[in-house]
Amino acid sequence: MQPAPDSAVAAVVTPPERADEIFLEGPRSRFAEFCTLLRVMRDFLRGYRALHFVGPCVTVFGSARIKPDDPHYELALKMGAAIARLGFTVMTGGGPGIMEAANRGAKRSVAARLDATSSCHSSKYQHVSRSLCPAALFFVRKALLIKYSYAFVVMPGGVGTLDELLRRSL
Repeated sequence: MQPAPDSAVAAVVTPPERADEIFLEGPRSRFAEFCTLLRVMRDFLRGYRALHFVGPCVTVFGSARIKPDDPHYELALKMGAAIARLGFTVMTGGGPGIMEAANRGAKRSVAARLDATSSCHSSKYQHVSRSLCPAALFFVRKALLIKYSYAFVVMPGGVGTLDELLRRSL
């Protein structure tokens, strides 16, 4: 029997046929858990350093699957511009769709991205060169999106957007 992966990112790169095997191996070793803790601390530290001086932010959540010809894309574009006129930095997850539109409309925007997602690419509409690639864990990204924001805008999206909305209300 092979040892369980010691990285939170391993779930992303583990072949699906091994998923049950890894699950049934049971708890990970204390050392593996300690290594995960160190990775989480590293990601938080990088995030704090990257986002500390970006100023007051408004975080925009929404679907990455919205296309530029969709009315919600246009609404997010106008909303990003309105947030910027109020003097706030627009913060998004850095992906396409709603997040791209909000960044595009803003004069000043920042992205908190993950390396394990397809949204980890340089956005030509991201104005402040601050990103959290490679943040290994989704919850670190969500915590940083909360920490530096004064307000939140939730636009149409899927399960990820719903998860982010529910985290804000708890």
